[in-house]
Amino acid sequence: MEPVTADEVRTATFRAKRGGYQETAVDFALEAFVVALEAQAKRPIRLAMAEPTGEMLREQWFETQAARVERVAFRPGRMGTGYNEDEIDAFLDRIVATLRGTTDYPVTAKEVREAKFSTVMFRAGYLIADVDSFLAGIADVLEQRAL
Repeated sequence: MEPVTADEVRTATFRAKRGGYQETAVDFALEAFVVALEAQAKRPIRLAMAEPTGEMLREQWFETQAARVERVAFRPGRMGTGYNEDEIDAFLDRIVATLRGTTDYPVTAKEVREAKFSTVMFRAGYLIADVDSFLAGIADVLEQRAL
């Protein structure tokens, strides 16, 4: 028997039944399962697949990574929950400044890995799994920046 995938949970539908489970509670539980399945099913997306080479100067490579951070677009959180967008955007701005070497207070890979963000409910927020996965790749990039 094949394991259930996050997409199967996401697309599952159920008929409403009088006296059945509360729909909101089921939706939140299913969202938690989706997040757990996505975390288990895939390793974090790594931004930096290779270190800078002789063909691309080190600073050009980090500029390319900074531009990728500036262009990232996260999916909205599901069921009205997600990371606080303002906090994530401010953190990404600090990362861009670190990659470009334009800050006196660079972000370290350790800080990225240990970062905690507020979650929001019933308003716009970034999908937690997307942000966590993206930041895991950024931490790898920042480790190379520190070398």
